[in-house]
Amino acid sequence: MSDMYGYFDTVGDRFAPRPIAASQWSSEQVVGPALCGLLARELERAHGTDGFVPVRLTVDMFKPAPMRELTVATQRVRDGRRIRLADATVLADGTPAARASVVFLQPSQQPPGVIWRREQQPVPPSLDVAPLSHGPDAPLWRSDASGEWSRVPSEHEDASRKRSWQNPVRVVAGEALSPFVRAAMAGEQTSMVTNWSDAGVGFINTDLTMALSRMPIGEDIGLEADNHLSERGIAVGSATLFDRHGAFGTCMITAVANAARQITANHLDGVIAGRASGGVG
Repeated sequence: MSDMYGYFDTVGDRFAPRPIAASQWSSEQVVGPALCGLLARELERAHGTDGFVPVRLTVDMFKPAPMRELTVATQRVRDGRRIRLADATVLADGTPAARASVVFLQPSQQPPGVIWRREQQPVPPSLDVAPLSHGPDAPLWRSDASGEWSRVPSEHEDASRKRSWQNPVRVVAGEALSPFVRAAMAGEQTSMVTNWSDAGVGFINTDLTMALSRMPIGEDIGLEADNHLSERGIAVGSATLFDRHGAFGTCMITAVANAARQITANHLDGVIAGRASGGVG
């Protein structure tokens, strides 16, 4: 996939979605990672200054963002010595379609003491399977049942734990992703790895909350499902973000059933094949 691939072109202060930005749920709406990346980009550019680093991002996707030009408005909510808060809203024709809030902190020294961590840490794919990336590519997937990493979703459509390994598509075509924006876009796939069943994906996430202890290192980011809970068409999923240096963040999503538009792995196989051959999917 070319490094020129991007979800948006900039038109002044507006963002024009490219065809690749269309969601698999509906060709008329912008896909979740594109919205999360756009909000993270604008918040970081406007408010990530003076040594403050973003540590928590919450995105609410409460209305489909149409495949038309979008704008983003940001506002600083609090500006303290160690903590800074800011909000952002994606607007379509002046109407809010998604919003985000971010917490920035000033790094300092670690306190003394040993703290419990989970013993089983996520393991990235070997370099033989996933050489270091030099641009966006289709994600690698792995489930406990499949046992191997591959870019063919249908090889992992089972009822076991899921993982992804990805170098996300750029937010703006031709513009490199910052580590924070890259993490936000990878983290939005928490819905995929936690809600993917042996019959496809039947939940659509309405939000994302991502918390980071550090920024990702390198262009490739992994995501490993930690838990899925669901009842009466409402789901909660959590996952761990990791890179080749270890785990660095946690993501959580909530989702609602969308079984009438269930996305199967066979469908995703076709989308990935189309993009690999030069299509937009």
